[in-house]
Amino acid sequence: MNADKNYQKKLIRTSYSKDISVDFDNKNITVIGWIVSMRKQGKIYFMMLYDSTGPLQIIIKKGISPDDILAQAETLKEHSSIAVRGTIKKNEKAPNGVELHPEEISVLSTTNKIPPFSLYGGQLPNIDKRLDIRAIDLRRPSAQSIMKLRAKTLQSIRNFFIDKDYLEVNTPKIIATATEGGSALFPMLYYDKEAFLTQSPQLFKEQLVLPFEKVFEIAYAYRAEKSRTLHHISEFISVDMEQAFVDYKDVLKIIEELLINLKDDLLKFSSEHLDALNSKDWTNFDSIPAVTYNEAIDIIKAEDPKIEWGDDLSTKSMEILSKKYPYFYYVTDWPSAGKPFYIKCEGDYSESFDLLYGNKELASGGTRVSDKDELQNRLQQKNLNPNGFEFHLRVFDYGMPPHAGFGLGFERLMMIIANQTNIREVCMFPRDQHRLMP
Repeated sequence: MNADKNYQKKLIRTSYSKDISVDFDNKNITVIGWIVSMRKQGKIYFMMLYDSTGPLQIIIKKGISPDDILAQAETLKEHSSIAVRGTIKKNEKAPNGVELHPEEISVLSTTNKIPPFSLYGGQLPNIDKRLDIRAIDLRRPSAQSIMKLRAKTLQSIRNFFIDKDYLEVNTPKIIATATEGGSALFPMLYYDKEAFLTQSPQLFKEQLVLPFEKVFEIAYAYRAEKSRTLHHISEFISVDMEQAFVDYKDVLKIIEELLINLKDDLLKFSSEHLDALNSKDWTNFDSIPAVTYNEAIDIIKAEDPKIEWGDDLSTKSMEILSKKYPYFYYVTDWPSAGKPFYIKCEGDYSESFDLLYGNKELASGGTRVSDKDELQNRLQQKNLNPNGFEFHLRVFDYGMPPHAGFGLGFERLMMIIANQTNIREVCMFPRDQHRLMP
């Protein structure tokens, strides 16, 4: 069936699916969306129509529906976009307790291919096949719930900081030198100079506490890690906060308040999507406990005697910790040797923390070095050339206040919120070592 190019003159949307309830009984409306499923049972066609707000069941039945609608039903295909005018009838078994009996259908676009998977149940192929046609994959109800949760989560985080008078900032994504001092950088040609995609806004956000005191940023960052795991991607959103006149213990309280506020927002405004994904278990917290690195090592040693003080926490170590701390928790006061040059240290220990959920690392932060001489010494201890960081060091000549902050991997947080084991499921168009398209 050819699409009706003049549909706008015939059928204009009057309602979205989410707004249609039993109060619409016997009301004549027009909806527009795409066909997710089409099923014939005897003399009845059951059509599931989706728009941007959710599903609406459409019933076409011999003896009740007009003959031309019955004829159209024979030709309608899944994934086609249609406009439908008809009458709403109560039906307790249908979504929202209603169904639409059509009186006029206008085909807006037709499909030439059927995806190799069902949008409405059934066995799914591996994620790589689905990512090849990601825009279609995102029509699945569970994918819709993930992305709507993602949008609400971003909105909640942003509003939290704005409500507390943090200034939203935008730092450069093209940089001249490594932020962390590592090698996992994406190089690029910037006119006639070598440059890199940023790993983190760390140094810029530190500088911005000097004029603004309290700043946050929600933006993409890039790491060229050759890791093919379920929780690594190359392009990710980093949620960053930096504040003057606080230390890392203050930041722990800020993150706890942020996550509790996020939990309350999602339970209030997105409960249906949490239910759809069976994802309310993570909301079972009222505070975030903290365990020191030393305490964590003692817990791990009970099952893994080979771990030594100073070791990073491996996947195995975090699995052991997660038995005692299955939800959000902090590991604080890490050894100085393993922390970046900008983290404040006292002897063998640093004023730093990681935020974890079970066996997943979500965020890290700490008190920053605010003294220029100390920062230069830390750079040298990390075998980094202070000359490469002169643009940052010169700011400290003007009185850098004490400050602290954190950076959080947004997609890893979304894995927890959406109850997903593969980080690519919570990205619209994920980028990793093997995927640059679509």
